[in-house]
Amino acid sequence: MKKLLIEVGNLDGLVLIIFAIMFGPAILFALIGATILKKNKKAAKILFILAAVYLIISLGICGALTMG
Repeated sequence: MKKLLIEVGNLDGLVLIIFAIMFGPAILFALIGATILKKNKKAAKILFILAAVYLIISLGICGALTMG
């Protein structure tokens, strides 16, 4: 009986994309919120909340995928 060997290779790019999806939008929302904090506090607060919610959800979904 012949064994089937499957070699995956280098997955650094895939890991980088997953981390960019996990942290990218949350960091972007937080930076935009920080820049408009002095002009519009209500909009900045909403962006900070969106960043936190996105981070919690993405860490749950992508974290489950990466820890598999």
